[in-house]
Formats: sequence, C-alpha cells, structure tokens
Amino acid sequence: MTDTPDVLILGGGSGGYATAFRAAQLGKTVAIVEEDKVGGTCLHRGCIPTKALIHAAEVADTVAHAPSIGIGATQGPIDMTAVHRYKDGIVARLYKGLQGLVGSHGVDLVHGTGHYTGGTSVRVGDRTLTGSSLVIATGSRVRSLPGLELGGRILSSDDALSLPEVPHRVIVLGGGVIGVEFASIWASLGAEVTIVEALPRLVSAEDEWTSKQLTRAFRKRGITIKTDTRFAGATQDPKSVTVTVESGETLVADVLLVAVGRDPRTSGIGLSEGGIRTDARGFIETDEHLRTSVDGVHAVGDVVAGPQLAHRGFQQGILVADTIAGRAPIAVDDVNIPRVGYCTPEVASVGLTEAQAREQYSEVQSTVYDLSGNGKSQILGTTGGVKLVRVVGGAIVGIHMVGERVGELIGEAQLVVNWGAHPDEVAHLVHAHPTQNEAFGEAHLALAGRPLHAHA
Repeated sequence: MTDTPDVLILGGGSGGYATAFRAAQLGKTVAIVEEDKVGGTCLHRGCIPTKALIHAAEVADTVAHAPSIGIGATQGPIDMTAVHRYKDGIVARLYKGLQGLVGSHGVDLVHGTGHYTGGTSVRVGDRTLTGSSLVIATGSRVRSLPGLELGGRILSSDDALSLPEVPHRVIVLGGGVIGVEFASIWASLGAEVTIVEALPRLVSAEDEWTSKQLTRAFRKRGITIKTDTRFAGATQDPKSVTVTVESGETLVADVLLVAVGRDPRTSGIGLSEGGIRTDARGFIETDEHLRTSVDGVHAVGDVVAGPQLAHRGFQQGILVADTIAGRAPIAVDDVNIPRVGYCTPEVASVGLTEAQAREQYSEVQSTVYDLSGNGKSQILGTTGGVKLVRVVGGAIVGIHMVGERVGELIGEAQLVVNWGAHPDEVAHLVHAHPTQNEAFGEAHLALAGRPLHAHA
C-alpha cells in the first residue's frame, strides 16, 4: 500500500470502483477508501437485492396465473426467509467476484471512514492519503420528509429489503421509481398497496404517456393510487401506522415505506471546508468532465446532480479515469442515458419526453405502437406500448416503452437515440419474429409512414 497513489477514490460504489478499475488498466496506482463494503448501494441495498425481490414477485405472479394457461399450480404461503436467502446469495456471489476484481486490478482497498482535508487528500483514522488526483464517489443515502422520522413501522427502502414477512397493508409514500418498484413487489406477494404521491402522476420524470400506462396497469392489479396528494403526518403504534394527508383523509397500514428519493452523501465529510462547492441540495458542482472547484478533484455518481443510476456512475468513472490519464473522452450526456423501472409492467426510456422535445424543437412528431398488436406480448399476457418522439423530418430524440421485459429493449433504443437515427433507417432493419423487439421495429415503420398493423 502507498499513501500517495496516482488516483485516490473516496467511496467504493459503482462510480468509485469503475474509476479504480479503468485507472488501473491505464497504468495508474489506485487506492479506494470505503467505510462499508465495496459495491456500494447498488450491490448491497439497491439495484441487485431489489431486482432479486422483483424476480421472486414475478415468479409468484407466474404461479398465480398458471391455471389460466392450463398449468396446474397453486401458490402457498410466501416464505420470506427463503426469499431473503435467495436474494442474499446473489449479493454474496457478486460481492465475492467484485472483491476478486479489486485484487486482480491491483487496487488498494483502505477500510475506514474518509474525511476530506483539502487539496487531493483524505484522512482515514490516523492516516492521511494524498493522490495525484482525487475522486469523490460517496454515493447517496435515503431521504425522508421534515418531521417524518424513520424507524419502527416507518421504513426506508433499506429497511424494506429485509422485512421478515409480507405486510398485509402497505402505504408507499412516493410514486417515483423506488416507490413503484416496491409497490409492485408487495402487490405481487399479496399485500394491499396504496401509493401516495404529491405530484400529479406516477414516475413524473417519464413521459406523460408512460405515467398513464403505468397508472392504468397498477389500478388493474388492485394497487390504489393517490396522486396530487400531499403528506401531512404519520403516527404509529405497535400494530399499525396511520398516515394523514393534507385533505384530512387518514390511511392505515401495517407499514409505511418512505420512498421520496435519495440525498447525496456529501455533508459532514469536509467538502465545503476544503473548498469543494456544492449546490443547495448538497450535490457537488462539476463541469461536463466532472471536475470540481478544486484542482485535481473530480466527482462521480450520485453526488453529482442528475439521474441517480448505477450505470451512469459507472460510465462517469470510466470518463474520469480517462480524463486523469490525459485522454479526451466524450462527456456523459444525462439525457441519453437509458432509464428502466423494474415494476410490473416495466417502464423504460431514453432521450427526451414529448414535452421536453416540444420545448427544444419547433416541430415534433410522435407515435405509439400498442403491444396488443405484438404476438410475443400476447403470449406473455402484457399490455403497454412503444412510443417514439422525433423531430419532424429528422432524428428520433426520445423512446418510451411500457410492458413486460421492455427493459431488455433499451439497448437498441439507446443506439437509435444516441446515434441520431431517423425512423426509416430503423424501419428497414429486420426484427426477429415473434419477439417483443419486433414491436420496436413496427413503431419505427409507423413513424416512417408505413405501418403494417392497425394498432400503430
């Protein structure tokens, strides 16, 4: 180990370890300071464990619907101990593999809480490390609302990952991606779910069409949705939690999940004292190549304002490592990063919403291809569609999808948007039949002016 690595990284989550691995590939000596486990929120409390629970919920749905397609199956009680064992086993295997990659890349892992001391230095206990370059990658933490204390029956998303049993009644405070994913999980596992959202629609960062599709699907599943509903307070006793909204209505459940977003982990670690500027919300101010207000210091991941996505932090880490090595990488464009909500049905998008496109361009055209016209979607029993947004006479600038497994279609979608493809350029490509990807091709045929099915 050395106290003066070429690249010093504070935080070992997706952004931090991606920076480390790429910098090591480029011949740099690298050290990561991590107070918990390398892998960060995504691996241990976010992306991976939640998606494992989502898969368990999908299996429960499959069993519940099996008789409708002639398969004799009945769903017994949900064994959450076994579900957690499955989930934790996946996390453990991935964590072991990541630890091996840290070693094989020759990255020094310094365990302990790091405190920024100015310049490119971090203090860990009695030890001070100084890198030729420093990368802040401390990630994010769960957020609550003023006066709403987490604990007991009032849960954060971290707490929700380890509930010993499926609650009978759940209130989800927040209709963003985290909220709709947990609402979907619990509804599939048999809970009565109510979503309370202050904004006019679910997943408000997505296209309005997406929100309407998801709301319709959730209501069909029996999920109660209360949008335009502002939280006023919550009380709990040993058996229940009572939520009051501003209209005066009260809701009672076994647990309340607070899913109102995540804050950057930038307070209390010496950033402002060391001259690193943050905005009013605590996000570190950077330029397009993620350089901060202090020479030699970069920031990546959830500490930088924008979509809090693991794959964004990962790509930013590669960008920063390349920049430190003297290369000239292309900046990461937040608008054109793929976004997926892993609820049932899934929502996936890349690029501009129709409203954003109309603000940016003088003439915009959109079309929706309904999945009812897609054979594989009928086989899967899913509804939804593919919406395309283009500049009239020009490129596709936004793609929005709702339906089972549409997250798997986002790869082609991001190529279309990032490479500025025109509808007819995609329409002439061959999309395999019968696949859901075929619906993607049909949508482009429709926008190119030659739809083959009446559902376009």
